[in-house]
Amino acid sequence: MAERKTAGQAADFAKGFALAMNCLSRTILFSGLISAFSLGQISPTQVGAANRQPPNVVVIFIDDMGYADIGPFGAKAYPTPHLDRMAREGRKFTDFYVTQAVCSASRAGLLTGCYNVRVGIFGALGPGARHGINASEMTLAEVCKQKDYATAIYGKWHLGHHKQFLPMQHGFDDYFGLPYSNDMWPYHPGVLHLPMEQRLKRWPHLPL
Repeated sequence: MAERKTAGQAADFAKGFALAMNCLSRTILFSGLISAFSLGQISPTQVGAANRQPPNVVVIFIDDMGYADIGPFGAKAYPTPHLDRMAREGRKFTDFYVTQAVCSASRAGLLTGCYNVRVGIFGALGPGARHGINASEMTLAEVCKQKDYATAIYGKWHLGHHKQFLPMQHGFDDYFGLPYSNDMWPYHPGVLHLPMEQRLKRWPHLPL
């Protein structure tokens, strides 16, 4: 999530966002790009004015979601009205691909625009992981910061839970969420025969 801190020309934002898209190889799985008019702040006709504030940017990343699991891409079994509106009034980027479709690796690709192998993030990092996203990597959040955006991330990070790997070290001003996910493993069929105390030794409760 990125929000413009100061007023500026729409052209400035366009250049900055184009740079971000180049860093992401011009690919995003599903992002709701919400301009200010989609929040009811200004009208679409005002967006093109040179003296108007550029739009806010919201990127939504969902684990294990099928392409047609939400309304903007064809879901009919249940309503997703807010996501529908974001897609309708914002932008949909439909050509994001990752070389490893799993939690940490796919997030590394989204934030850096690089193959997860090059970034050194494989699979899904667990509580015993000692590595994470390297400080030398340029993230989408850092690109936004260069264009004077305030940035935040809420939800699962999963790119390293040690201090040097956390979002605040990689371009995000605010963060609230989980460093990784492991709430499912104590209930995995392979360990159900063990007492819960033994299961939690390997997979402790998630830190928040």
